[in-house]
Amino acid sequence: MCQIGMGYVGFMNKYDRTYLNVRGRLVFKGNYSIGKGCRFDIGEGAMAEFGEGYVNANTNFIIMHELTVGDRCAISWGCTFLDEDFHRINYSSRPRSQRGNAIRIGNHVWIGSHATVLKGSIIPDGCIVASGSVVTKPFEKENVLIAGNPAAVIEENVNWE
Repeated sequence: MCQIGMGYVGFMNKYDRTYLNVRGRLVFKGNYSIGKGCRFDIGEGAMAEFGEGYVNANTNFIIMHELTVGDRCAISWGCTFLDEDFHRINYSSRPRSQRGNAIRIGNHVWIGSHATVLKGSIIPDGCIVASGSVVTKPFEKENVLIAGNPAAVIEENVNWE
């Protein structure tokens, strides 16, 4: 079952609307709750797949390639997921990325409010992404606290309930 715009958080407005613009595939593999004011823009040929979990209010998903979110993930309010640059910036020292655009989020991941997750990011099982962090790369270790801009591991062996 997928519930859209049913939950309530104190700062929400009764006029907040959830927007789904799905030209590709949007898949929910378990019970999922989408908060009011969320925006999903799934591009043509793109896929966004969610396990069981929820996303709170006013979070944006701009997916032009691929997003995978595992089971039992909690995504807080005001987050942004973006797997495309839309513009190219060229300069002589620009690093050449070998990463793809897909965003992969493991099982039992908590993403704090106003976090931004960009193309090529991998967040393994059991991780916590601190509020306001900007994730720009793949991480390998499970059960770590990821924080900052750009995000880095700041604590290991963490867990959350």
